[in-house]
Amino acid sequence: MNDRVSKLIEEPLKEKGIKLCKVEYVKEGTVYFLRVVIDKEPFVDVETCVIATEIINPLIDAIEDEFDETYVLDVCSLEKGDK
Repeated sequence: MNDRVSKLIEEPLKEKGIKLCKVEYVKEGTVYFLRVVIDKEPFVDVETCVIATEIINPLIDAIEDEFDETYVLDVCSLEKGDK
């Protein structure tokens, strides 16, 4: 699933200058998360996350039936030490 989502969203994000770093579909407690980690020069701010979310949502909606459970889309930046 992670590879499928990555291939789907990588190019549209790149067109906006946003680098896709990682996609993971994980369960934390009782909640599933589709976590998309992004980066952008000089930094990722809230507006960058909003733009990325607006790009990702309709693309993911097109393959929503491939997910086993409902999930929370979590778009976030790299942690400081991950660069």
